[in-house]
Amino acid sequence: MTLQDRLRDDARAVHEDVVALRRRLHRTPEVGLDLPVTQDLVLGALDGLPLEVSTGKGLSSITAVLRGGQSGGPAVLLRGDMDALPVQEQTGLEFSSEVDGVMHACGHDLHTAMLVGAARVLSAQREELPGDVVFMFQPGEEGWDGAGLMIDEGVLDAAGSRVSSAYGIHVMSAQIPRDTFTTRAGTMMAASDAMYVTVHGSGGHGSMPHLARDPITVGAEIVTSLQTLVTRRFDIFDPVVVTVGAFHGGTKRNIIADTARLEATVRSFSPEARERIKREAPRLCREVAAAHGLEAEVEWHDEYPLTVNDEEHAAFVAATASEVFGEQHYEHMRVPSPGAEDFSRVLDAVPGSYVFLGAHPGDDADAPNNHSPRAVFADEVMASGVHLHAELAARALARDAARSVVPEGVK
Repeated sequence: MTLQDRLRDDARAVHEDVVALRRRLHRTPEVGLDLPVTQDLVLGALDGLPLEVSTGKGLSSITAVLRGGQSGGPAVLLRGDMDALPVQEQTGLEFSSEVDGVMHACGHDLHTAMLVGAARVLSAQREELPGDVVFMFQPGEEGWDGAGLMIDEGVLDAAGSRVSSAYGIHVMSAQIPRDTFTTRAGTMMAASDAMYVTVHGSGGHGSMPHLARDPITVGAEIVTSLQTLVTRRFDIFDPVVVTVGAFHGGTKRNIIADTARLEATVRSFSPEARERIKREAPRLCREVAAAHGLEAEVEWHDEYPLTVNDEEHAAFVAATASEVFGEQHYEHMRVPSPGAEDFSRVLDAVPGSYVFLGAHPGDDADAPNNHSPRAVFADEVMASGVHLHAELAARALARDAARSVVPEGVK
């Protein structure tokens, strides 16, 4: 029996345990960087495996290193994020969240359980591995930059030297057929930034706006002007997205407020577009306000960079998924996703690839997307996720170990 056969069989064998762990995680979701319950569940699930386990200092991370049978070889990294979202679950699942206002609405419970499954599968075959595997269990993906913090604490060098490649899987509750993988070379996901705008005016009586400076009407004009900016100043083939998701101002219908506040998410798909929107959006806000005699104060927060897959590694993931699961279970990703991801920090530091896995339990084309309170993910796809994690690690180690061998006679 080949190593590939054993990885497949072992992935199937651990499936029930992986599902059980996923459901325990789903019932007890936690938000942010401090995930004590989640950390304890994962540590318990890893107990007994031949892993070198360490936990984070500034966050509830877990780094587990599996030493392969051949010392001195390369190391690869597999990552799973663990945090949930501040969402009130409405799925009606028997294992729904037991924490009010918190839900695993982005599938990170599946990511965590799949990575535990991969650790079990690879541990059983570790003598066959020509190098080491670093399992990165990460808190705080949802806006907390947990990946950046884990990098600062040394996750990329946990095996003793810098990992040679890194891979991650993200499940999707819609848009991708169930049990189908998809990825692409180059930009896979957008960069994400935040813009906060406070319009300062002068309050007054709602019946006499000419004696006041109304920040709400100016704020409304800023919202619409931002949409004109992105459609008239940016190339449609290198687009940006600006969504104003919050607009706060006023206390009562007949009172003109002193201030209004807007909060926007900004997405871009190239470094050039990102730098340009960072200049032009704040300037537009300030100048629209100035045109009406008001002032706009703008705060810009750089968040996650572009998630960029190395061309060779994206092709490697595509070829592996197609070979292992059949071409019907792999689709080329035509265009990048406007979502953002802090695994981008890892891919900025080492070559690798991210890949999506379709996980909707039915065939509903209008299924709720990730982050919806009604998002549902199929347990059965986790067997494929565990298997692909294991295959990518084993094949990448074999590839990188072969490249590091110096032929006889060559100095």
